[in-house]
Amino acid sequence: MSSLAAARPPIIRIASGTFYRHHPSSVPVTGGLGSSAAHHNPPLFSNFNFELPSDDNAHSGGASVRDGPLTPHNWCIVGPSLAGKTTLLHVLRGQHICLPPAARSFPYLATDGVPHRLKSTSRAIRYVGFDADGNGGSGLGPATSAYLSARYESRRETTDFSLRDFLLGNTELNPYRESEKSAAGHNSNDESIPASLVHRVIKDLRLEPLLDLPVAFLSNGQGRRARIARALLTRPAVLLLDEPFMGLDPPTVASLSPLLRDMAVKAQPRFILSSRPQDPLPSWISHLVYLRTDSQVAAMGPRDAVLDGLRNYVHGVRSGKLAEDDKIPVHALGEMGLFLTPDGIQGKCFAEEDYSTHTSAAVPRPVLPESKKALVGEPVVEMNGCVVKYGERIALGNWTQKVADGSTIPGLIWTVRRGERWGVFGPNGSGKTTIVSLLCSDHPQTYSLPIRLFSQSRLPEPNQSKRPLTFWDIQARVGHSSPEVHQHMPRSLTVRQVVQSAWADTFRAKPQLTPDATDKVEACLRWFASELQSNLGSTGSTSTASDSQNDNLSWADNYCFGELSFSAQRVLLFIRAVAKNPDIVVLDEAFSGMDESVRDKCELFLSHGETATYAPHSTGASKDIVESQVAKRGDVKVHGLTDQQALICIAHIKEEVPDCVREWLCLPEANTTAAARFGLLDGPLRTDRRRWDEIWAH
Repeated sequence: MSSLAAARPPIIRIASGTFYRHHPSSVPVTGGLGSSAAHHNPPLFSNFNFELPSDDNAHSGGASVRDGPLTPHNWCIVGPSLAGKTTLLHVLRGQHICLPPAARSFPYLATDGVPHRLKSTSRAIRYVGFDADGNGGSGLGPATSAYLSARYESRRETTDFSLRDFLLGNTELNPYRESEKSAAGHNSNDESIPASLVHRVIKDLRLEPLLDLPVAFLSNGQGRRARIARALLTRPAVLLLDEPFMGLDPPTVASLSPLLRDMAVKAQPRFILSSRPQDPLPSWISHLVYLRTDSQVAAMGPRDAVLDGLRNYVHGVRSGKLAEDDKIPVHALGEMGLFLTPDGIQGKCFAEEDYSTHTSAAVPRPVLPESKKALVGEPVVEMNGCVVKYGERIALGNWTQKVADGSTIPGLIWTVRRGERWGVFGPNGSGKTTIVSLLCSDHPQTYSLPIRLFSQSRLPEPNQSKRPLTFWDIQARVGHSSPEVHQHMPRSLTVRQVVQSAWADTFRAKPQLTPDATDKVEACLRWFASELQSNLGSTGSTSTASDSQNDNLSWADNYCFGELSFSAQRVLLFIRAVAKNPDIVVLDEAFSGMDESVRDKCELFLSHGETATYAPHSTGASKDIVESQVAKRGDVKVHGLTDQQALICIAHIKEEVPDCVREWLCLPEANTTAAARFGLLDGPLRTDRRRWDEIWAH
């Protein structure tokens, strides 16, 4: 180490620190609704050691990077769901209790060489998360409206500012006159934001057409890009990004990664990312932390050294030479080994490497058996030329399509029938969320557009004997999981109340529960008990919860939605969308935030309900699907999708598209006149990249 590096202390230093969510000597916090059960408070990252050098020429520790050597440390924290990736990011920014207290420090921030704007830890180390609670440092905040439709019907006072104002920090309700300087690119702290940086960030994150829109009008993916852009423009010393590529379309990922890489090479700022094992690693990452399922470190150090160790572990377990550590499940590691490079995704995952030593055949992946052949029935959604406009801006339908007689009409023409399984794709901002709002009748323009839901118009028709469908009629027949539902779901509802709200008019209204509905609620909670309880003090058993004879579901009444992890919240919203067997199931990024095993269990449940499960001890590509114990007992309450239901799935990752999807719609880039494209799949998307590339070909 050079004398210069030795003279500059690290930005972050943790020396044998152990962390807790609550002080171990404090009185236990009781569970929700006055339960006497104490919250689980295990030690996190026991005796953890970590240093992030402050010198631009810090020694890289021998890490080799495919795009060339990187001197600054740029880390990625990888681990399965509930392993503690987000928790570790919070630890690095100064949150959670550290014992001993002096074990965690930020020495470099106290030196004279640090700009005044970075003297505060909260400014020097920025965190950007997408956990729907609005606490990720984004500034957008949580939803304040009672209904999803309020997003389209009004502008909320606290988010009345435009995206341009948000990016430049002009978000005060009564701005100081000096804020006029911010419009010219000045930071209200003490230094101006370089115009070149503003231009580069806005261009590379494809935000130019959105600058004058209120931030409340941004789609989910656009909002993610805006949060990352805002964090980059604050020019922190360290930027913590919690799964930054989740929910972004492939073109945006392709442009975002090089932008981050250019900044990483200059160490302006240094990056610490989190990622799921199945997500490709940015090739510019130099160091890795891999976490066990109990929030402890399994491996840590230079990237290639950690990957080699994990690869040898996977191959050793699969070959029978090593015993599997139940805290480092092999199935979670199977998809690691891929890299996100300027030329696309490259490399070979561990599972493929493992199988290549035994056979030359393609890697087998668990494909769900199609035990129920879906029969196409009557239309449930008919859009006959839909164009959604906000003033002069067209958000959906800026094209023409041919109809049966050969003529063309403007807007989206799309019919969804019972028994069909649709995938809806397209870049962020192309109108996917708008389509969902139309078919769920959340969007106020649903009344004026040529849309028929369940063969009825939203408005009275001549000679129509039946009354028009109401908003509540439609909501009762659609099961919906999306980032918007996640954002609006009251955090104070118990786990059971969240599922029961599928039978209610609103999230907080009293549900209309029949004995059959109650049985379905309990069956779903029992089936996913281990996934929902994992961060609430469960034993972490890998056995299938549905096969357990333990019917005690008191935990579902003792814990609230807001107390669950992000992954568990996603699972709970998925259950809410499918439990009622609605006519239309809408899964909008429903599986984002889940690791491979949880995602696969949800997809199996979607197709087969309680009738099928994975064979005990089957993992990775060798997973076998067998009849469940519930089915053998003849006690099935929840079946999978039927030919009377339609499925509409929105995803940006092919592995998050259920295997049953066979029809697809791909929307064009916003602000173009290119038409929407339609197609059919000859098999599951995740088993053949050719099918995925065909969808995104134009």
